[in-house]
Amino acid sequence: MNAPELPNAVRPNALAPAPLSVTVTGARLTYGGTELFADLSLTVEAGVTTGLLGPSGVGKTTLLRMVAGLADPEPPTVIEARDGAPLHGRVAYMAQQDLLLPWLTVLDNVLLGARLRHERRSPDLVARARALLEQVGLAGRETDRPATLSGGQRQRVAIARTLMEDKPLVLMDEPFSALDALTRLRLQDVAASALAGRTVLMITHDPLEALRLGHRIHVMTGRPATVGPALEPPGRIPRAVDDPALLALQAELLRRLAG
Repeated sequence: MNAPELPNAVRPNALAPAPLSVTVTGARLTYGGTELFADLSLTVEAGVTTGLLGPSGVGKTTLLRMVAGLADPEPPTVIEARDGAPLHGRVAYMAQQDLLLPWLTVLDNVLLGARLRHERRSPDLVARARALLEQVGLAGRETDRPATLSGGQRQRVAIARTLMEDKPLVLMDEPFSALDALTRLRLQDVAASALAGRTVLMITHDPLEALRLGHRIHVMTGRPATVGPALEPPGRIPRAVDDPALLALQAELLRRLAG
């Protein structure tokens, strides 16, 4: 399956900030008396998508929240951009839950970030939001409320809202988990095109999804957790779902998860 051609309103902004390289060094975190991380390190390279796999409860979401600045690690943890500037204000974060505001329309939910930053609701901004909704299959639902949408449709709105943010670092926690198989493949392609050239750290439980979208894939295992060496699949993203090489690498990822 090839990535769809995106309209100009959805294509990556040529004037957007340069992608970030982010490093997590010596991460330490204890929760409820259990040591989740002891000396965990991870490098998220600039301009590529890094996939993060691991069993449930290993701490993937916690690590993502730490990078987003939503969870406080313990010393001597260091999380920093390679350019030395603060990460604050340069991160778009998509949680596992869609977190749509029920009193806002679909369109207003996609524009929520701009609204919170008190940005002017310009025609160009609205056109970009509408184009994203069309790409995720929700054209014509702009004035609907979240309560009228299915779980998968709500997830699509959340994806559009994340893609709407013009940030150099994008953190995504199982962004396609609530979607049926065919919609998942299609929106993987949309996200791959819209996020081309950005730095993306994406959690997924699906090895094949990680292989389709990831330039580098890490497996997180153990207690306290560690991050294994990167697997770097060949080929252009998004990779074909029926690529024999991808299926062979899927078996390797499953071995790493089991190990």
